[in-house]
Amino acid sequence: METDCTRSEAPVDNAPIGPTSPTGPLAALPAGTRLLHIGPHKTGTTAIQGALFAAKGKLPEHGVEFPATSRHPMEAALAACARPAMIGDTVPTEKHWTRLLKQVEATGSRTSVISSEFFADAPDDETVARIVEQLGGDRVHVLVTLRPIARIMPSQWQQYVQNGLRMGYEEWLDHMLRKAPYEKPNPSFWRRHRHDRLVERWIRAVGADRITVVVADDRDRDSLMRTFEALLGLPENLLRPVPDAANRSLTLAETEMLRKLNVEFRGNGLPDELYSKLVRNGAVMHMKNTCSPTAEDVKIATPDWAVEAAGHIGAEMVERIDAMGVRVIGDASLLSTIPKQREPATGPAAAEARIAPEVAAHALYGALAAAAAAPVRHTAEAKARTVHQTSSKELVRVLGHRCLKRLRRR
Repeated sequence: METDCTRSEAPVDNAPIGPTSPTGPLAALPAGTRLLHIGPHKTGTTAIQGALFAAKGKLPEHGVEFPATSRHPMEAALAACARPAMIGDTVPTEKHWTRLLKQVEATGSRTSVISSEFFADAPDDETVARIVEQLGGDRVHVLVTLRPIARIMPSQWQQYVQNGLRMGYEEWLDHMLRKAPYEKPNPSFWRRHRHDRLVERWIRAVGADRITVVVADDRDRDSLMRTFEALLGLPENLLRPVPDAANRSLTLAETEMLRKLNVEFRGNGLPDELYSKLVRNGAVMHMKNTCSPTAEDVKIATPDWAVEAAGHIGAEMVERIDAMGVRVIGDASLLSTIPKQREPATGPAAAEARIAPEVAAHALYGALAAAAAAPVRHTAEAKARTVHQTSSKELVRVLGHRCLKRLRRR
């Protein structure tokens, strides 16, 4: 579930959009195609990956393979793009990428589909060309899924916070939209989401005739599933959404709680591995899995100036993509539409966001449960002084280093 800006949309037709191209109903790609879905982030990638993985056992009878052994081969994509892991996670190695390549090769002449939004992070033309060549060269067809920038921004910001970002939303927007060269604090954002340049990079590797751009429409959330089915030659409704509470976006209160925790975490110099285990995969994961947002929760609101700026950038991107000669499925004008204002949106009301006690309790329990899974032993140094003789800052640091040692031993 992704958090939207507090804007209304123009009235829409009730009829589903469905998988069509400018020339009519969508035809399946040639048998033996290796369909590479590169995202980018926050464009329905998790839903598609979950549906493909759930249908993995049924795909072969229709001549299609999902070669990855997990829903999302993230480590393989990160290794292929020479990108770092999320803070504190295991460093991706060439072995992850080589393993995926072997799995793809094992599909033989059958159609296969590989999906990871981290392929959008490929840093240069050389890397993109190498990925295409290793996956099969002329057999590769690249699929790019897009959403309006104004809808991506709040979801992407809270995702960055889940990876340690300490900057508030409005300040982050200011950096991304007003402070050239727009690379701080997250240089990956425009590499992923300047969508015209993303498409252009991959055109240089495969040509415009082997790229399909799909504009995701939030008014018809099933249309993305139906488009993948049509491209892969699958029966309709074979791909079904898979509930995934862990993929939901955080509310404003949850994000602010985590952001302030990030400030304390960095201020005390704790190790990244501890953040990965106790915070992101402990507190945050447990909170997501056990707490569902309610109507009373304050959403992440994108201020008017940022929505309008995103709309103008979207218009530039649509114009450039239209001129590239790639196939576009869906309504490209959605990428540049500035929704009509429903109520004033001056920015995230952080002061109004209050996290419910039960949500905070679940987050705390998640961290404790993660710590309990890797217990630490008392050392002679710890026994030399009692707790009340040690400062809280030093206690936190000692606990962090002990947990890290235990994690490394495991």
